[in-house]
Amino acid sequence: MEMHPFHWTGRDALYHLCLAQVCRSLDALCSRRADGSMCLSWAPVFPQEMADQLLLKMAAKGLLNDTTIGIFQNCKALRLRRASIRCCPVSAEAFRLALCPHRLQELDASWVPGGLTGANIISGLASNPECRSSVQRLSLTGLHVDLESLVADGGTRVGFSSLQGLRTLNLANTDLTDAVLEDICTLPRLESLDISCSAVSQLTALLDCKNTLRSLITHRLRQLDMTPARLLFVLSQLHAVRHLDFSEDHFAVDDSDGRDWDETVRQLLEGSPHILPSLVSLDISGRKRITEAAVRAFVEARGGLVFLGLLATGASSCDILSSKKNLKVTGEANENQVCEALRRYRDRECFIREALVQLYNLTTDIDKPRPDMLELVLSGMQSHPTSLHVHLVATACVFNLTAQDLAVAMPVSLISATVTQLLYAMKTYPNHQQVQNNCLMALCSDYILQDVPFDKYLAATLVINWLRSHEDPTLQRMAVAVISILVAKLSAEETAQLGQDVFIIKQLLAIVQQKAMVGVVDSTLKFALSALWVLTDEMPTAARNFIECQGLELYEEVLESYYTEPSIQQKVLGLLNNIAEVEVLQVDLMEEDLLEHILSLLQDNQVEQRVRYFAGGTLAQLASRPEAWTLDDELRSTILKQLHASIMTWTQLEKEMVSYRSFRPFCALLQTWQSSGVQLWAVWAIHLVCIQNASHYSSMMEKDGVTELLRALAAHPDTHSDVKGLSGSILRVVEKHQSHSGSVNKQMEPQNS
Repeated sequence: MEMHPFHWTGRDALYHLCLAQVCRSLDALCSRRADGSMCLSWAPVFPQEMADQLLLKMAAKGLLNDTTIGIFQNCKALRLRRASIRCCPVSAEAFRLALCPHRLQELDASWVPGGLTGANIISGLASNPECRSSVQRLSLTGLHVDLESLVADGGTRVGFSSLQGLRTLNLANTDLTDAVLEDICTLPRLESLDISCSAVSQLTALLDCKNTLRSLITHRLRQLDMTPARLLFVLSQLHAVRHLDFSEDHFAVDDSDGRDWDETVRQLLEGSPHILPSLVSLDISGRKRITEAAVRAFVEARGGLVFLGLLATGASSCDILSSKKNLKVTGEANENQVCEALRRYRDRECFIREALVQLYNLTTDIDKPRPDMLELVLSGMQSHPTSLHVHLVATACVFNLTAQDLAVAMPVSLISATVTQLLYAMKTYPNHQQVQNNCLMALCSDYILQDVPFDKYLAATLVINWLRSHEDPTLQRMAVAVISILVAKLSAEETAQLGQDVFIIKQLLAIVQQKAMVGVVDSTLKFALSALWVLTDEMPTAARNFIECQGLELYEEVLESYYTEPSIQQKVLGLLNNIAEVEVLQVDLMEEDLLEHILSLLQDNQVEQRVRYFAGGTLAQLASRPEAWTLDDELRSTILKQLHASIMTWTQLEKEMVSYRSFRPFCALLQTWQSSGVQLWAVWAIHLVCIQNASHYSSMMEKDGVTELLRALAAHPDTHSDVKGLSGSILRVVEKHQSHSGSVNKQMEPQNS
C-alpha cells in the first residue's frame, strides 16, 4: 500500500518531488514521434519501481493521455510491472503501443474514458506471450467489456482465460455477462473476483473455481436470478472462500426488493459454520432485514472472524461485537465502526454517504484535532468528485473537524489538500446553497487563510461569485472577511485581474453603504473597506472602477460621519491615497470641501497618528503636481506648509501600520525640486517601513530607484534639514542591513582548503 503524501518524510519526500519535477518537465525532456506521442529525448535505465511510480504520478496529476503515455513505449529504459491508467483518457491504440509490450504483473484500467474496452485490454495483453502468464491482477471497473467483439486468435477466441496467470480480477460496474463469467471461472489460479454492479444473473459458474477462489465480491447484483436455496448451495461449495461481500446499496433498494438475497444472508448467518468453513470476513452492509440475534449467532459460531460489514443494517450495535477485540466492524454504533467504513468503502458512494452522515454526528462537538478523520473525509470527496450527496455531508464534516483552530495542529499538506477540495466543491456545485455555505464556513479561518498554501485567487473569485446571490448577514460577514484576507495575499497580476471585475467593487461598496446608512461599525464594514483598499493599491483600473461606481461620494460621507472611528477613517483615507497616486485620477479628488476636511484631520493633534499619516499621504500626492492643481493656490500653499509642520510632531511608530507593494508612487515625491512638505511625508513613510522590515524594503528601494533619489536629496544644497536627516537615517539602515547580509553570505561560502 502506497504511503499517503501527508506522511512523506526525508527520502520519500525527495523521491516524489523528483518524480513531480519530471512530470512538470515532460515537454522539455521529450521529443515527438510522427503520431504526436512523446518520447524521452534521453533516458537512463530507470529502477523498475520508479517507472511504475512515474506512471502513477502522471496519472494522479491528470497528465496521462495518448500523447504522454508514449514515453513508456521505451521498454528498456522504463520497465513497467504495476501499471495504473485509472481515469486517464487513453485510447486502445495508445494502450497497445505503450503498455502491452511490458511484462506486466498488475494493471488498473478502471474508469478509463474515451472508449477503451475490456476487449481491447484483453486482446492487447494476450498479444504479448509474456503477459499471458505474468499478469496477476487486473482491474477493469467501469469499462464496457465487449468481449463479443474479439476475433479469433489462431482459431481460438481470446478471453479472460487467455491470461492464465490471473489471480485477482475486478469487473465491478461493467456489463459482465454469464457467458463471460463462465470463461473467467476456468482460470486455474483465480483467487479474488469482484463482479459488483454487473449484469450477471447466475453464479453457478463459480463452482469451476471453488478450490482456488478466496475472495468473492458481489455488491448490488440487481439482475441475479437464483433462489435462496440454489444460491446457498453454490456458496456451500466454495470451501476456500475467506472473504464474501453480499452488501447492497440501501439507498437504491426499497423494502420490496432484495428479499431473496436477504433470506440467503439470514440462512448464512444462522446456518452451520460448515457452509463457507474458511470464511473470516463477511460484508452484508446495506441489508435491511438483519437482526442482532442473527449477527450474534454468526459471530459466536465463527471464532476466527476478523471483519464484519454491518453499515446501514441496524445491527451494528449488537453487544457481542464490542467483546471481540480482533474483529473489525463497519457500522454506525461508534467512532471505530464509522472510520472503518470510510476506509473500506472508498469506492462505494452509498456507504461513503452513510458513513459521512454518522461522522458528522460524531464530530459536532469535537474538541481535539483528528487528522485521521479529516484524511478519510478528504479521500471520500476525492473518490466521488461528481457526487453532490458526498460533498454536501463531507464539507459539513470538514467544518466540524477544522473549526475552533483544530486545523492548526494538523499537517499543513493535509489542510492544503482539503481546502483545494473545498474549492472544487464550490466550483462544481455553484447553485447548491448548503454546499457553498459549508465551504465558506470552513474557509473562514484566520489560520487557513493566512498560513495554508492553496489557490487564493480561485478562492477569492469563488467567494465573490457566492456574494452575487446571497444576502444572509452572518454568511455575508464571513464572505467579506475571507475576500479581505485573500486579496491581500494575491500577486499584483491577480489583484489587477480581480480589480477589473466591476461587480466586486459594486458589491463591496453596497455593503459599505448598507452599514453607513445606519451608522454601524462592525467587522463586515471593516473587512469591506480593507478589501477595497487592497484592490485599488497601485491598480489604476480598480481605482477607476471605484470612482465610476460612485465610491468617492460614498467615502466622503463615511469620512465625515465616522469622525470618531479612527479604524474606519484610516481605511477610507488609505483608499483615497491609492487614487491620489494615479495621476489621471487626481482630478476626481479636486474637491475643496473634501481636501479641507482631510487637511483638518492632518492638523488635528487629537486625531490618531495613523489617520493623520494617510491624510498626509493623500494631500502630498495631490499637492506634488502644481500643473494639475485646479483649486485655489492658497489652499495648496497651506497644505504644503501644514504637511511639514504636522509631520514634525509625529512620533515614530513601533507597530506596523502599513505595507507597500512597491515604492514607485514615491518617486515623484522625492524629486529635489519638490516642496519640503511633500518630500518629508515620503521619507517619513519610507523610514517607517524600513526600520520595521529592513530586509524586505531594502531590496525594494534598490529595485525602484529610491536609494539613488534619497542620496540625491541628502546631497542637494536646497534640501531641508529635516528631510536630509530622515534621508540619511534611511540610507544608514539600508547600508547596515546590506553590510550584515554580506557578512552572513560570506560566512556561508565554502572555505578553500
